Amino acid sequence: MKNKNKIAIVKLSALGDIVHSVIVLQFIKKHVPNSHITWIVDERFADILRDHSLIDELVEIPLKDKKILKCYKILKNLDNFDVVIDMQGLLKSAIVSRIIGKNIYGFGIDSVKENIASLFYKHKLKIDYNENIIIRNLSLVSFALDFKFDKNDIINKNPCFDISPKEKNSKNTIIIAPFASEDNKCYDKFKDVINLLKEYEIYITHANDKELKSAEKLTKNTHAKLLERKNLKEMIKAISQTDLVIGNDSGLTHIAWAVNTPSITLFGNRPSKRNAFKTNVNLVVDMGKQPDAKSINKNDFCIKEILPETVANFAKRILNG
Repeated sequence: MKNKNKIAIVKLSALGDIVHSVIVLQFIKKHVPNSHITWIVDERFADILRDHSLIDELVEIPLKDKKILKCYKILKNLDNFDVVIDMQGLLKSAIVSRIIGKNIYGFGIDSVKENIASLFYKHKLKIDYNENIIIRNLSLVSFALDFKFDKNDIINKNPCFDISPKEKNSKNTIIIAPFASEDNKCYDKFKDVINLLKEYEIYITHANDKELKSAEKLTKNTHAKLLERKNLKEMIKAISQTDLVIGNDSGLTHIAWAVNTPSITLFGNRPSKRNAFKTNVNLVVDMGKQPDAKSINKNDFCIKEILPETVANFAKRILNG
């Protein structure tokens, strides 16, 4: 691992993509024990990475406000890196990578989200864009740092965020995360699912006033309760302490997988094989569609066709062993 100790990871956004990427940290520290890891992130999504025990330096840049000069100054003031790994695969992340170093690893032209990004990389990994996202992320990092991994290494991972030991509950608890970044990713029958799971304590998440109104509708005339609004660090703790998370293809549901909490992720017009890494306790319910991840039909709301009985049965299977 000579000359590969000072490592920069470029993963700017968004929440779910960052959650899917954090697993690489423990693999880097395992295979490059003396590594110094710097993570470059859009300041809007920095909260979830702050004070992470495996990140030596977190660099936050103001991309939302398009403060280009400020971003440039922040990046140019960084020390030189032995390795820069662009895990984002966008033009903006490729530019960020080029500013902070020359020895850049990224996805090849047919493997990257925005083809032009690959022109900025010195080393390019060829891998199917529709390959599972966890496999893609670890493949890129292992390519850059010259180590090997297999699926059992992923299944047996440590929690990807710093969490406390799970407290014992007298009753099984479920967190339902009913919201997502796009309406076509949102399931509309969670109330039916709640009514099929009356023997469990159920809590509904919400992150803003708009979500609160929708969450209140789910709790009305059901036994479900609102989960107190929390920041991301508090949500990680809550998710790590619950027995099951049920939700859409969104950051909160992916956090459950990241901290080894059982989960059920619902998919409609997104490819579940790419966006979720299944285990014995991290299941998916989908509509049997595996579309090209670069050609998503945003007018496809087939997630609404998932039967609530299917979701409830999966939940009982997990919780009852």
